[in-house]
Parts: sequence; C-alpha cells; structure tokens
Amino acid sequence: MAMAERKANVVWEGDLAHGAGSVAVASGALAEFPVTWASRTVRSEGKTSPEELIAAAHASCYSMGLAHGLAEAGTPPERLEVSAVATLDATDAGLRITTMTLEVRGRVSGLDAAGFREAAEGARTGCPVSNALTGVNIVLAAALLEE
Repeated sequence: MAMAERKANVVWEGDLAHGAGSVAVASGALAEFPVTWASRTVRSEGKTSPEELIAAAHASCYSMGLAHGLAEAGTPPERLEVSAVATLDATDAGLRITTMTLEVRGRVSGLDAAGFREAAEGARTGCPVSNALTGVNIVLAAALLEE
C-alpha cells in the first residue's frame, strides 16, 4: 500500500501554441493557477509551467530531506534556504528537463562548511523527487549562511 498519493488536475483548452490550461491541486493548499506554452518557454506573465512546478516540488522535498538528515546526525538546522531551477532544453530526443540546479544555504549550529556540504550531498541522493528525476543532471551548491 502506498504511503501517500497526491492529486492534481489540469483542464486544457485549445492547441499548444494558443491554448491555455488551469492547474488545481486536490489539497486546496494552492489556488487554481494558469499554465500556457508561452509561460513554459518565453515569458511567465503570472502563469506557471510544469518545470516550475517540478522545481518547487524538488526544492521542498530536498529541504525536508536535508532537515531530517541533519537532525538525525544531531545537528538540526535553524534555517534552510533552498532554490531549484529546472532547465528545459530541446534535445535530439525532444524536449527534456536536462538539468536541475539546487542551491542550498543553511544555518546549522555545530556544523562546519565541509560537514554541511556532506549532509547536503547525502540529502540529494535520498530525496524522492531527486530519485524521480533519473537521467536529469542534478547540480548542487551548498553553503552555510553568514551569522
């Protein structure tokens, strides 16, 4: 039996170039939001894209995994700031997310920069969203926040 299932729904109207869709998450945690081809490739103009949603999912999953790993090691974080950038490229195989760049900065008492980088790397391999992105180059930059 699955530990959890989460649901999202999209309604799309029109063709790819001129159409538009709306995304809704079943939890109700987010308001319904618009998505278009232009928001995916040219300009966002207040709309989102699948890549932005995957980047958000990755940043949140990764931050949870890192917080858990640090706490398990006896150095719980005071603060983690994580950004994720999903890069969409045209490849010989078609459109692909080729790179996910994770940048994490943290404030963790009792941990030096090398220890933080080691914990950050461990969280990358344990994050379920990282694991779902098989074939995507995940680039990680980790640094401690200045006091």
